[in-house]
Amino acid sequence: MRRYGVEEELLVVDAETLEPLPSGGRAADDRGEGSASETQLTAELQQEQIEAVSPPMSTLSEQWAAIRRGRALAQEAAARFGGVVVALPLAPARVTPHLVAHPRYQRMLEQFGPTAAEQLTNGFHVHVEIGSRAEGVGVLDRIRVWLPAVLALSANSPFSGGADTGYASYRYQAWSRWPTAGPTDLFGSPDGYDRHRAALLATKVPLDAGMLYFDARLAEKYSTVEVRVADVNLDAEHAAVIASLIRALVETGARAWRNGDPAPDVPASELSVWNWRASRSGIEDQLVDPRSGTPVPAAEVIGQFLELVRPALADDEERMAVETVVDDILHTGGGARRQRRAYEAHHRLRDVVACAVDATHAPARRR
Repeated sequence: MRRYGVEEELLVVDAETLEPLPSGGRAADDRGEGSASETQLTAELQQEQIEAVSPPMSTLSEQWAAIRRGRALAQEAAARFGGVVVALPLAPARVTPHLVAHPRYQRMLEQFGPTAAEQLTNGFHVHVEIGSRAEGVGVLDRIRVWLPAVLALSANSPFSGGADTGYASYRYQAWSRWPTAGPTDLFGSPDGYDRHRAALLATKVPLDAGMLYFDARLAEKYSTVEVRVADVNLDAEHAAVIASLIRALVETGARAWRNGDPAPDVPASELSVWNWRASRSGIEDQLVDPRSGTPVPAAEVIGQFLELVRPALADDEERMAVETVVDDILHTGGGARRQRRAYEAHHRLRDVVACAVDATHAPARRR
């Protein structure tokens, strides 16, 4: 069983007003890093963010517990500064973020201007271990056509700038302002990956390899594939299941690579359009069918996705949990619809944040 770890970026809001609170960097520094075997809290680009980094896990139940532990630790740290953490990919109301005081972030601000200054997005990053860079590139080439399905299932950011954007995941649109963000073309081999990496760095546009913001990439520091396409999710259980699906997708890609199955040759320019569709409506309208390249009801694509990865899920217990949560997302509309329902009662964005706070810190449910 491949181990997999999660990085959750969380929004920090004032516990009383529920407005974004610029204390995430201080909260992370105050907590310290901990040991490599423990959940760590780190600062992000903006003071209104904090990231919980969980150690590698082997099972869905372990991952669920790790995500809940990370949220609890982040909450404990934020509370010391009058804050509460919430699993929102974007601040629903208008906000002027406060850059964390770090030389790298200052260089990013100088290089990218408003793209960096206005960037306040919280993603959900999953690291899945690989046996070699060759296997990792084989995985990247074979999972890329299914990443829009992952984005659609995770879509949780309809509000931004004080209004409903009409998107299920507007975070993905905001994140896509970075010049290196998005899908990639086929690499073919580790040499192909390295050539692409070197060519981008040679432009001197990204400051370093950490700014190669592909939807999925080889991690620089670990022997993992890092899938970065998803929104952070309201429910810890949903987040754990999406992480489990990503692990199963990586395992499926690795098996296909070992079998010599060819990678789907879909250009990155087409995948960008598929991702736009997933970002726009999530699972509530249509998605592009990876096998035909044409739009079909989203439930059909999600069904194909589940069928593809089901053999790579660990056991009957994991399969049942995954299918139950995916069915719940398909029938409730996921985080985006949940936020919209919270807003509909009184048309107050504060209610959206309050709903998200409750969901972020909800007690574990028994299935």
